[in-house]
This record gives sequence, structure tokens and C-alpha cells, in this order.
Amino acid sequence: MFAWRFLEMRMVVLRTRIDIMFWTFCLTLALLCFGVNGTKSVHDLKWLPCQFVDEEVSINEEGHTETKYIHREAVIQFGNVGDSPLHPTITFLITASKVDMRRYLEGDEDTLHCETRRYSTGGIVMRWPITGAQDHDVWFTCTIRHTQGLFVITTFLRHTPTASAGGQVDYLQWITVNDRDLLTTSAAMVVLTRTPSVEVGFLKEPILHCQFAVDHKLPNATVEWRLQRHGERSKLFSYSSRTGKSEGSGVAVKAIAAGNASFKLLPTKKLSEGTYICSVMVPPLYGSHDISLSLSEQPRVSLNVGSTLSITLGTDQKLICDAEGYYPLDVNIEWYREPFGGSPTPLFLKNVLYSSHRLNQDGTYSLSAFFLLQPSMEDSGYKYTCRVSHKSLLTPIRKSFNLIVTEPDSTMWYIKVIGFIILMVVILYYALRYLTRQNAAKKRF
Repeated sequence: MFAWRFLEMRMVVLRTRIDIMFWTFCLTLALLCFGVNGTKSVHDLKWLPCQFVDEEVSINEEGHTETKYIHREAVIQFGNVGDSPLHPTITFLITASKVDMRRYLEGDEDTLHCETRRYSTGGIVMRWPITGAQDHDVWFTCTIRHTQGLFVITTFLRHTPTASAGGQVDYLQWITVNDRDLLTTSAAMVVLTRTPSVEVGFLKEPILHCQFAVDHKLPNATVEWRLQRHGERSKLFSYSSRTGKSEGSGVAVKAIAAGNASFKLLPTKKLSEGTYICSVMVPPLYGSHDISLSLSEQPRVSLNVGSTLSITLGTDQKLICDAEGYYPLDVNIEWYREPFGGSPTPLFLKNVLYSSHRLNQDGTYSLSAFFLLQPSMEDSGYKYTCRVSHKSLLTPIRKSFNLIVTEPDSTMWYIKVIGFIILMVVILYYALRYLTRQNAAKKRF
């Protein structure tokens, strides 16, 4: 009987272990399929909502081109030629090619913002150098932005319509796209940056990322970098694979063949700020991304007194709070006081004066805020704080001191009074002697 019960207990333990192993396997499989956060990997996307910004182009009475933008619901869908649409809306079916935008994506699906647009080749009619391309192919762009600024990627989609546009400029006779149309496309080129916005300090050497990929070997590519400041553009670098010649610096020419067109800046200074434009042209396609570079330096904050200030009643003290080495210009300095131990309603001082912003040699700025402290005995025990706020700081910088006000030393006061009396007595004594001698001399004569 005992042996039978022991065997039953062993069977229960064995079943429990099998159940645990089974559910562990299921959980592991789910994590592999959908990611640790419970969402499917963006590298395995089947479709993505992607608003279609359509265009209606017309020529007005003055002969100028006018464009009306229409926002339409659409999706991009990844698959093969002949696949049916997954949703009853405009569907851009992106078929397999050597360029797959999904391999460049990061994050979850809900962090991706997608937008498709028509693309004009500017009247250039040429066959894309790949099997199956036609002279009358039309183009679309699909731009995906990460909502937290991790990357921006633009993909050029090639679509072969049933008929050509009749020789007119493409934007004057766009192909018609109805609300539930399925457009079979192929990704021909991608241009992306993983640094759409860069903020660094002075004397840094940041790398502005720019990458591209094309669906065929040995493309006729031209890479350029330009800097735009105050409405003016200046060329920083250019390279043509057709001629093999380059101008400027900052890009490793050998890396361009692998699709890396990233730009390394010289040590940053004030004139480094602006919008950097990376452009890649593979005729008839031209893709570019803007990268904004801004400089930022945190202020160094100091007081002209230590953590404790002892001052005698009846005297005063000039207190200075210096904020140095900050950039950009805007900074806010405030003085306030509160009882020792803190207070929910600190009293901000109103008699604070400010210096002018001082421009340092390295391009940063400095500012001072000061006031004259003439304390009473009631001020003793208060904590005085200088608070500095700046866009480079997540939280303001605070520098404080505790005030101790003391009464004048009475012993010293008595010594001063007695000393004054003795001095007056001595002066009076010698004055009387002088007058006595003068009177005696007059009597002799």
C-alpha cells in the first residue's frame, strides 16, 4: 500500500514538471515570436498604417503650377506579387527586392509614423536599371519616422502602371489612385539617418549619420553634404561614383561604396550650428535628409561666499551668484530665501541686479546676479539660495548658504569709548598747558 502511494506521488511530481516545462516552452516561443514587450518585431512587419498624401496639380490662369494636398487613408503591405490586400483601403504592396526597409527599423510599431507621397522625376524619363523596369514606371516615396527621433528613413517605391502618362510631365498627369486600389511596388532605394537631431557641446567631433542602399550593383550615385545657416547654403563635401572624384572632407570615400555616407565634423564651435543636408542622387531619384545640429553647454554656478555666512548686525555684504560658460544665451538666475529646514513658499528677492551677458572667448556666455544684504537679527537662520535654470539642464542648479547674524561685541564698544575719552583728556591737558604758557609769557611783557 505504501509503495502504491509513493508511486502516485512520483507520478504527480512528474506531471507537474512536465506542465512547467510545457508552459516555459510556450512562453519562450511567444517571446521569440512577439518580442519581450509583447509586440511583434518590426523586422517581421506584414503591414503598417501609412497615410497617403495625394496631390492634385493644376496650372492657374497666370500659368503657375498650383498643388492641392489630400490626406488619404492607406497602408503599406509587405509580400509577393499577386498577394491580396489585408485591408479595404489604398494598399502599397512592397514586394521582395535587394532593398528591404524593415531591416533598418527600430522600436515598436506604435513608435513608427509612416507617410507615402507621389514622387516626381522632374520630367526625366529613363528606365531604372533592373529587370522588369519600364520607361513609364511611376514613383512613390515612403518615409518612416521614429516618434522619439531615433531615425528617419525614406524608401523609393517603383510602380509599373498599365499605361504610360502620354509623354507629359509626371506631376501634370498623375496616375489615378482609387480608395481601395492595390499598387504593386518594389523598393528601389532607401536613404536614412539615425541622427535627425544632434545636440553637443563645444569642441566635440560628432558624426552625422547618413546611409543609403540601392537594389542594383554599381549605381551611378552622387553624394553631397551641405550646411544651411541663416538661409545660405554652403557645400561641405561631394562625391561622384561615375568620375570617382570628391571635393571637401568629412566623409570616408571608401565607405560610400558600402552605402555609408556619414559626415564627421571638425571640433564644434558657434559657427557649426545649423542644418546639415545629406543628399544621395541615383538618377532619376534624389533623396535627402536634414540633420539639425545645435550646441549646448551647462552653466557653472558659484557664490562669492561659503556655505555659512556670519555677519555682524549693522554691517552689509554684497552677494554675487555667477553662472559661467553656458550656451545658448538664455539663462535665468533667481535669488530666494527660506527658513532653515526648507519652506513650501520661498520668498524671492526683488532687489536683485544683473550684469550684462559676457561673451567668453570660446563662444559661451556668463552672467552675474547680485544684491546687497543688510540683515536684521530676524534674518539669522535663513537659508539664501541662488537658482539657475538653462535649457541644457534637466533640473535647475542651486547654490545656498546659511546666514548667521551676530550682535556687535559690547566689550569692544566700551574699549572704543574709553579710548576716545582718554584721547580727549590728553588733548585737553596739552591744550590747557599751552594756554597757561601763553598767559605767563604775556604777563612778563
